Amino acid sequence: MRILRYIDSNGDEQYGWLNGDMVGLIEGDIFSIYQRHEASIPLETITLLPPVKPTKIICIAQNFLDPNIENQKIPEIPMIFSKPITTLNATKKNILIPPQSKNVGYEAEMAIVIGKRGRWISSDDALNHVLGYTIANDVTANDLLEKDFQWTRAKGFDTFCPIGPWVDTDFDPSDAVITCRVNKDLRQMATTTDMFFSVRQLVTFISSIMTLEPSDIILTGTPSGTGQLQEGDIVEITIEGLGVLWNTVKKESGF
Repeated sequence: MRILRYIDSNGDEQYGWLNGDMVGLIEGDIFSIYQRHEASIPLETITLLPPVKPTKIICIAQNFLDPNIENQKIPEIPMIFSKPITTLNATKKNILIPPQSKNVGYEAEMAIVIGKRGRWISSDDALNHVLGYTIANDVTANDLLEKDFQWTRAKGFDTFCPIGPWVDTDFDPSDAVITCRVNKDLRQMATTTDMFFSVRQLVTFISSIMTLEPSDIILTGTPSGTGQLQEGDIVEITIEGLGVLWNTVKKESGF
């Protein structure tokens, strides 16, 4: 099932489910008990929101084999960092380039959406804590990443975490192609088989550090080929069998 969030005709936020190009209302708690209504709303007529409202966004760095690096060193453990909730952004919305940065870049990623609370989750039980998967763009101010001692500022600007367009509860993450195009030009392409740490391993490792709550998001890392964005660019991230996340790029004026 594909679960999404949207704004209805009354201006209220709702959860829905997708059947072809039609959306049906979901009443109740998508992480517990809910009821699906008939899919009667054309997808093209609604405004999509980020498909979940997480309590935290955890990200993984250096999790992909890079064919351009000979004898690449495999990390011993996942390298994690976080993005603030205010980075959350939806498909078809603007990524804002802040005036503090001259080099904002894209990073195409598959994202895990947690469906069940857990701490010290075993590898055997890890997938039982996953609701589904979505697409993410770990937007980064690369010049600030190089300048700062840590990554919070470079990763933390508003709009720097587009996710969507929905959560797919039936998606198989084991071997899916990830691509990123900027203005239709292919910039990134890899498969999830190139990930050093699997979904099971990431859920297990992160839950040994912090409690994972329903709706939490784990960005699983980006392939090689990241690059700079300019005002007016259109970024399209596609994951085979999952969908397309696309955003436009605009400069933010600041003070």
